[in-house]
Amino acid sequence: MVPLVSVELSAQLEEELRHFRSEIASVEDPAALYEVQVRYLGKKGSITALRAHMGKIEPGLRKAFGQAFNATKEAIESELEARRCALLEAGRRAELARTEDLSMVRARENLGTLHPITVTRRALERVFRSIGFDIVDGPHVEHEQYNFDDLNIPADHPARDMQDTFFVEGRRNVVLRTHTSPVQIRTMLQRKPPVRVVAMGTVFRKDDDPTHSPMFHQIEGLCVDAGISMADLKATLYRFVNAFFGARLDVRFRPSFFPFVEPGAEFDLQCPFCRGSGCEVCKRSGWIELGGSGMVHPAVFEACGYDPEVVTGWAFGFGIDRMASLLYGVRDLRLLFEGDVRFLEQLRC
Repeated sequence: MVPLVSVELSAQLEEELRHFRSEIASVEDPAALYEVQVRYLGKKGSITALRAHMGKIEPGLRKAFGQAFNATKEAIESELEARRCALLEAGRRAELARTEDLSMVRARENLGTLHPITVTRRALERVFRSIGFDIVDGPHVEHEQYNFDDLNIPADHPARDMQDTFFVEGRRNVVLRTHTSPVQIRTMLQRKPPVRVVAMGTVFRKDDDPTHSPMFHQIEGLCVDAGISMADLKATLYRFVNAFFGARLDVRFRPSFFPFVEPGAEFDLQCPFCRGSGCEVCKRSGWIELGGSGMVHPAVFEACGYDPEVVTGWAFGFGIDRMASLLYGVRDLRLLFEGDVRFLEQLRC
């Protein structure tokens, strides 16, 4: 008489095979088919688990159960493979039945790009780093001491007027910085000479016309050491201009007044578009005004703890937006801040 355990195991094999065939008939994708395979033939599958009971069968009956087990497993593997082939064939037929024109050229995607001011700023950073300057930064919200007092700008100076400066409401003596010069003050308070730094960043003034914006970007350079002169300043500006524009362009100084330098000078760039012969960009003058410069005022050194009898230095500053407008031929600076995609796409970098 066949032991009960052998009969039960054989019945379970037949039952698992019926369940398997019921499940595989409704499988519609390879991922679901794989899950069925694991559920029955995986390491913890229901068919695999039945083999572990082989030792409970009498030795004389193990061969018959083994043959039944192998037959069941081979049947499941065969039906899995047949279903897998059928699914692949159905997928190929569905792909061939597509109505899309595969020869059609794919539409160009609108990729993002860097803003012209960002491109210009990074180019300026590369140039000044290459000639030995450190890049420094400071806060946008600044104390009047750093923005005005330590820069030798007196309390009655027009630059402090409410019409020019954004004062922070509810905060005494706190303003939105009107230039990046406070960064130079903070740097000199933290470092001892020699100092060679360039400060870049956003500044704020109450201006709004085609050539000015209430928010704009400025760059300022500072060099302090023993024996520094205006000749060093002009040589640095020459080197910067030629490296930035990739052409030998002239630089000239015009006497001017700034509270934080003495002597002070406006510096102009030979027009990179007409090379000095005169064009619409330079208003037929052959020159383009860039910014201000000069030798650092002794009062500024004293406010920072430097001895003006021991060290001298120069500083310069100009608008990054102005440089971007020169590079891209933009006449109205406000266009650079309005975020009009139609305009910016014309300046794709």
